Amino acid sequence: MAGGGGGGDGEPEFQVAPMIDVLLVLLIFFMSITSAQVLKVDKNIKLPVAVHGVKRDDKAAAGLINISWDASTGQAKYKLDDRELDINDKDGISKELAARKGTNEKFRLLIRADRQCQAKFISKALEWGAEAGIDNIAFSGLNRDE
Repeated sequence: MAGGGGGGDGEPEFQVAPMIDVLLVLLIFFMSITSAQVLKVDKNIKLPVAVHGVKRDDKAAAGLINISWDASTGQAKYKLDDRELDINDKDGISKELAARKGTNEKFRLLIRADRQCQAKFISKALEWGAEAGIDNIAFSGLNRDE
């Protein structure tokens, strides 16, 4: 009876090719299930603390608006995913959000605003979502200070 591979001295040989195949399959799997939202988060935004905030467990499709605060000018800067928004193009932003929502009733607008940002600047993002017909809006925050 033939034994499976091995050297002449009785020690089995380690097969590397099947292990590489399995690792590549796992790599592709984890890359495909990772949310693209992770790549679109602005790391310069310091989120506010929401001690009683609850983490959302559902993985609904989401549009991400990052609102950073420029302390030198006293103005907010808006980004939809990775693209800077022109706040004067209110209709264009609303239409783009509506197109992203499409017919998906579970679509959510996620707003990540800097803790220094004033409420009047955050309300603009809320208006854009309302005009796009998005009724599921969430805010991102931390449960403790960094």
